[in-house]
Amino acid sequence: MSYQLLKADTLFYQRFLTANGFSTKGMDGIWGKNTSAADAAFVQHGQSIAQQYGKFDDRSEGNIITLVPKAQVLARQFLKILVDAGNDVRIISATRTYAEQDALYSQGRNGNTQPRVTNAKGGQSNHNFGLAWDIGLFINGKYITDDKKYTPLANLVKPQLPNLEWGGDWVSFPDIPHFQHKALVDAVANVRALFEQGKAYV
Repeated sequence: MSYQLLKADTLFYQRFLTANGFSTKGMDGIWGKNTSAADAAFVQHGQSIAQQYGKFDDRSEGNIITLVPKAQVLARQFLKILVDAGNDVRIISATRTYAEQDALYSQGRNGNTQPRVTNAKGGQSNHNFGLAWDIGLFINGKYITDDKKYTPLANLVKPQLPNLEWGGDWVSFPDIPHFQHKALVDAVANVRALFEQGKAYV
């Protein structure tokens, strides 16, 4: 998702902003001056995080700006460790609206012949709350899909970033390129409840 798509779903974005301390003075699905002010404050805060923790390739930057501020910090720390170690790693996916998540969930189901990529419907993934990102490893400019190449990357960053969780550690549906910031509550359903009330969840 791009920053512009994040803004396109006004109610979703108002929940996102309010839960992360950028008050919109209400979550009514209507873009007004209060939402504009909250949006500007969020963007400015993201820019200050980038100045402090470093900037990366354009694709990564376009995805990092869609994460909540604490996840933006973690994602930049994450990338710096990997890039400084000589890896060409980019964040290729980050926040998704519920509608975008539902579109991904439909892959490989109900007659769709594409490979299944997720078991999570809209509201069931930490991507929906600005906490998670997926990475791509590139070698000589080529995107690498071999999961075995990603495990050493996870092993490098996890000991250094205690708030980081790796999808490769999941038992039921391992997601090797997936990383996320730990939430304040364990279950994604509880994260969703806080998000939709505009309450802090990270």
